[in-house]
Parts: sequence; structure tokens; C-alpha cells
Amino acid sequence: MNAPVSKTHLVLIPSYNTGARLLLETVGNVLAHWAPVWVVIDGSTDGSGEALQIFAASQPGLRVIVRDKNSGKGASVLHAARLALAEGFTHALVMDADGQHPVGRIRDFMAVSQAEPAALVLGKPVFGPEAPLVRLKGRKLSIGLVHFECLGDGIDDPLFGFRVYPLAPLVDVMRRTWFARRYDFDPELAVRLFWAGVPAINLPAACKYLSRTEGGISHFHYLRDNLRMIWLHTRLITALLLHKWPAARRAQKKRKQQSSA
Repeated sequence: MNAPVSKTHLVLIPSYNTGARLLLETVGNVLAHWAPVWVVIDGSTDGSGEALQIFAASQPGLRVIVRDKNSGKGASVLHAARLALAEGFTHALVMDADGQHPVGRIRDFMAVSQAEPAALVLGKPVFGPEAPLVRLKGRKLSIGLVHFECLGDGIDDPLFGFRVYPLAPLVDVMRRTWFARRYDFDPELAVRLFWAGVPAINLPAACKYLSRTEGGISHFHYLRDNLRMIWLHTRLITALLLHKWPAARRAQKKRKQQSSA
């Protein structure tokens, strides 16, 4: 399969200690579907960055960006987004490096983004039977909170990280907050972009959980990151009640008008 080479849309993969084998496999699969591909090595210490740089020497569609210190997914995306804007790119499909996201859907998501360039194209995960039940229940709670923060629906899944961002609104929203730099990145950006009037398009996308024997990697810390999510929704709800509710109402009105047109 010959991957199309785009001058406007790139695939962006943040990676922290994903493991050299899994990262190379993921990036290789993505390159078969799209180019260019940018990978941000976010302070990894497992040798995956060095292995990928060797691989990149033979892959003209691949760029490796190395950050010396681990700063989180949101910080990595923001760093790369600023570089991409400076080089003339307008959109980035952000996806995880751990093999959970469906590379076969990249072209479909990019095509929708190219047809609707103002929109945030969000993946709505379709889970297999291997998905942990506790994660699915926690997801329902997050979806309910985000619907409250947006005064209605429109964001089908705020946690799924397979999505195409218009880069200019992404950078603009992130420079207005000190947060959204780690596990809070995906849900906070979905809500804040909604408040900013960026339309959302939700598309189904398969998601698979890899076991440890399959090379699955998770850096989710149950206590620390759940506390971070509680703080995320506390500040979003506070912002909504204090001053963001008019923006949320406008966004909901616009969404309903577009859906009925």
C-alpha cells in the first residue's frame, strides 16, 4: 500500500517508554497508511527513541522529535503542533503509540477532516471483549460529566485519543490554560475546543487492549491520575458555572442548527 503524502495533514504520535518493538511496529504500520508521520519521544529511557531514530534514517516520511524530559502527552502534542504550524501544516491526527488505535482508519479520518477542515474529528471507540470492565464504567462517568460541561451531547467520547485536530485552534486553546498537559489532555481539549466553537464530528473506531504478553504498555497510575481527572472536571465545571456557560450554549445551538440543516 502506497501511503499518500500530505502537505497539510500529518499523523502525530507521542511516545513515552512504549518499548522499542511495539513503537517500531506501530510506526511502521502507520507509515503504510499515511505520511508524514511525526513521533515525539517524550523523555523515554527504554531505548525506543534510539531505535526509532535508526529506523527513521531509511524512512523519508518519518520525523522523530526528542524531548529530554518527560512532560506528558499534552505537552508533547503542543510542542509538535507549534512546529507543524510553523512548517505550514494545518491538521494533525493524534494517536497513541501503544498499538491500541486503528491505523486502518487513518485515511477515513483524514478524508473527513479535509472535507470539514474547521472540525475536530473525534474517534468514538468500539471496544472488544478484552476491554477491562472497570475502564468501561469509568468512561461512562467521564462522558456524563463532559455532557454536563457542554450543556448537552456532541462529544461522544472525551477520553479516546484517536482524533484529528485543527492545529491553530488547538494551540490557541492550550496557550490559554496551564493544564491539559498529561492524562487530562484529551478530555480537556475536547471540552475547551467545544466551548471555543470548534464543531465536532464523531466517527466510530475500533480500540483494542493489548495484554502484557502482547507487549501492552500502560503508564496510568490509578490514584494519581484519577485525582488528576477529578481536578480536571472540578475546574471545568467551575469555569462553566462562572463564565463559560454562554459559550457552551452558543456551541450547542450551533450544533443543533447544523444537525438539522
